Amino acid sequence: MPQHEYSGVTAIAKANIYFDGKVVSHSLVFPDGSRKTIGLIYPGAFHFGTNAAERMEIIAGACRVKLDGAPDWKNFSGGQSFDVPAKSGFDIEVATGICEYVCSFLG
Repeated sequence: MPQHEYSGVTAIAKANIYFDGKVVSHSLVFPDGSRKTIGLIYPGAFHFGTNAAERMEIIAGACRVKLDGAPDWKNFSGGQSFDVPAKSGFDIEVATGICEYVCSFLG
């Protein structure tokens, strides 16, 4: 299981708020300049575009995801992750509860 506790980072207090507050994240900046966001997704269906490639790690809760151009939806829950290519996007749906995630920017 990946580490989900980070030391020596700068946490950005200003939240990234999307879809009228149904998706909320905070940015972490590491000493080497790399970034992650940690956040919550409340029930609903959302689409996100990517600039850089990303890895979405689901920490708790559950969701289903369809990458842009993929034929099928896939289910994810705590302890699982999926990668999204750069200059792409994905649809994500949370049916019930709250989905907690860590998004790592890969490039």
